Amino acid sequence: MADIRLLVLDIDGTIAGKSNDVTAGVKQAIAAAQQQGVQVAIATGRMYRSAVRFHQAVQSPLPLLSYQGALIKDPTSGKLYRHTPLSREHTLALLAALAELEAAEQLSIHLYIDDQLHVREVLTDTRDYAARSGIEPMPVGDLATYLTAQSAIETTKLLALSPDPVVITELLSRFKQQYTPAELYLTQSVATFFEATHPLSNKGAAVQYLAEELLDLSPDQVMTVGDNFNDYEMIRYAGVGVAMGDAPDGVKEIADWVAPSVEADGVVNAIEQFIL
Repeated sequence: MADIRLLVLDIDGTIAGKSNDVTAGVKQAIAAAQQQGVQVAIATGRMYRSAVRFHQAVQSPLPLLSYQGALIKDPTSGKLYRHTPLSREHTLALLAALAELEAAEQLSIHLYIDDQLHVREVLTDTRDYAARSGIEPMPVGDLATYLTAQSAIETTKLLALSPDPVVITELLSRFKQQYTPAELYLTQSVATFFEATHPLSNKGAAVQYLAEELLDLSPDQVMTVGDNFNDYEMIRYAGVGVAMGDAPDGVKEIADWVAPSVEADGVVNAIEQFIL
């Protein structure tokens, strides 16, 4: 049995499924882990403001790792630990590269600035996203024009949504050939989301920062649970990395264990297997 001192959980597809809430069974298992002295943290691609209620639901005393780790902040004290936004150069370059697909209505673009969702206009996929996230999008017209007009703006994350997963897969492949990991972190949180953040803004780097710099723990004392490619780095980092049953094969392959699906409360099984 591993000596787990820190449990880091993804939200969507891990502790929250179709209901968009944490079930009573998952809450009970997390509470039981905490009673054994294991600290619990949330690491998510979600906006900070959208993730706070999940942080509260699991009663975490630790900073919240949001935007893939681009924004690390304590909801209780309000203390900001780290913010690693995209460079303006990369943001504008990505917007230019995506402009043709956006004009053809093959995708829509979300920019996250000051923990607010900025869009050119509110389309159907943005409405659906905003409803699940519990936030109000801000239509600002052309995003490149908006950024250029305000030199102090910092973009925490860029997200491109497409109803066609093939469009997202091709984008990811194209940009990974164009940019090195030292320039941009590029990932998919679901099959229809392309996400770009600062190279330090991935869940693996965020969990390492939390564990080693804030809690003085080693990787073998950390357990992480996630369900998609944006969880890849934190699953690989942890002494015990768990993939959910619905995870893509590429994520399952690097996991130490595969849990049942989110709808079957797979996190409960993972906690029972390695902590309780």
